[in-house]
Amino acid sequence: MKLTKKMCSCSSHRSEGAAERAAPNARSEHGSLTAFTAVVGLALFALAALVVDGGRAVAAHATAVNEAAEAARVGAGQLSVTALRAGKVVIDAPAAVRASEQYLAQLNISGTTSVSVVGQTVTVKIHVADPTVMLGIVGINSLPVDGTASAVDVHGVTRAD
Repeated sequence: MKLTKKMCSCSSHRSEGAAERAAPNARSEHGSLTAFTAVVGLALFALAALVVDGGRAVAAHATAVNEAAEAARVGAGQLSVTALRAGKVVIDAPAAVRASEQYLAQLNISGTTSVSVVGQTVTVKIHVADPTVMLGIVGINSLPVDGTASAVDVHGVTRAD
């Protein structure tokens, strides 16, 4: 008598056999979607944090430069009366520093400022720490922001019409 194995053609028996044959050689992929989701979620959070806090830092930089430029202009407008009486246009350095510092004091800047006069150029530097919104979660509570601007007093005709 010849024995033959009867093969079932239903899908449930075929998949069991395939799973049994593949199981010893295949690695388990359980949880791989969770790890992928965690990595992508972390990357999206980092990107959002950089966009939000980076944008705030760029805006703070523009504000610092604008405030420094305005303070430098105020300082450059402080001319020496004695030099003017002699027919010369010269910036009064102590008055320029004082006027620029008074202007900066009115702005209530939370960082540090410095004013210098070299020749006929008034230079103002502002350094502030811009607080972060999202990067504080990972320990970055502020970003350094610097703004520098210079001004000179322009007098007389500077170009031909």
